[in-house]
Amino acid sequence: MRKIFIVAGIIVVAIITGIFVINIYEAETEVTKETTKVGVILNGNVDDKSWSQSHYDGLEKTAKELNLSVAYKESVVVDDIPKMIDEFVEDGCKIIIANSFEFGEYINAAAEKYPEIYFLHATGVGQGKNLSTYFGRMYQIRYLSGIVAGLQTKTNEIGYVAAFPISEVNRGINAFTLGVRSVNGDAKVYVSWTNSWNSDEAAEEATNELLARHNIDVLAMHTDSVEPLKIAEEKKVMSIGYNVDNSEEYPDTYLTAAIWDWENFYTPNILKCLQGKFVGNHYWEGVETGIVSMAPLTEKVEDGVAEIVVQEMAKLSRGTFDVFYGPIYDNEGNIRVQEGESITDYVMLNEFEWYVEGVVIDEKQ
Repeated sequence: MRKIFIVAGIIVVAIITGIFVINIYEAETEVTKETTKVGVILNGNVDDKSWSQSHYDGLEKTAKELNLSVAYKESVVVDDIPKMIDEFVEDGCKIIIANSFEFGEYINAAAEKYPEIYFLHATGVGQGKNLSTYFGRMYQIRYLSGIVAGLQTKTNEIGYVAAFPISEVNRGINAFTLGVRSVNGDAKVYVSWTNSWNSDEAAEEATNELLARHNIDVLAMHTDSVEPLKIAEEKKVMSIGYNVDNSEEYPDTYLTAAIWDWENFYTPNILKCLQGKFVGNHYWEGVETGIVSMAPLTEKVEDGVAEIVVQEMAKLSRGTFDVFYGPIYDNEGNIRVQEGESITDYVMLNEFEWYVEGVVIDEKQ
């Protein structure tokens, strides 16, 4: 079972990686002879085992590929960004990267102030001559991890610790739940909000409340705090992580994770900067690009699950299926997406304000 999953995963990764390698080495190699300085602004730390580390890990791989010298500023306070950007420019950085939506106002202003510098803004919106924003269709991996949770649960009560009720988080909750119920129509997903991306205290409280009120045996998360995983390990609740693969940290309960492989975005797009071929764009890329993926299933996962995940991943990669194809009902029994229809990208990105059948928003008592 594990070998099937691993071999299939290797084939998919090899195809994707091969495309990038061909593109890179067919390109002008002169642009990587000299070292290029890159400045990176992070809302967390490079070793946070979460969102910021995912960017760091990807950029370090890209740096080796393209001969980059990368400087990182960690746990950045928003109001300090203009000064940091000025310092990066003075130090000779040709490319500046930021990894949080909340940095957008200052990144957009800096792109206008420094038209000769390339700016890449993760989770941002808009674009410009020297500015690209980008994200990945992580909801596709949420769907796959939901399949894992739906087949793993014995109580049919699954927990989900989430940061904010915004479109990004809501579409992840909904995709996860659709995955769960595609294989287990009796299961429910109980959601508890932290109202914070990074607060360990808020994540701890939300996790403990969920576990106290429900018979949860699988716990998923969408926060940058890894506190839910720590608590799951302590209380012997199976867990599904996010951002990076933390399976070695939680060996007794970890199942898999929805993870970012940012090098598959940074390498081709930074190469375009070096070649002078950059065109500002807003990217929202799916599993076929390799930017989002699922961590290998651990030995804790039930037999037979891997084969199903591989089949569904193949459908997503081919583009013959996507998560939000109808019919889809909301958790109040209303049909939201008719059979043969799908939710538009605009709605998924900006107006996802409802929850699919099977989602229970756990109100604090």
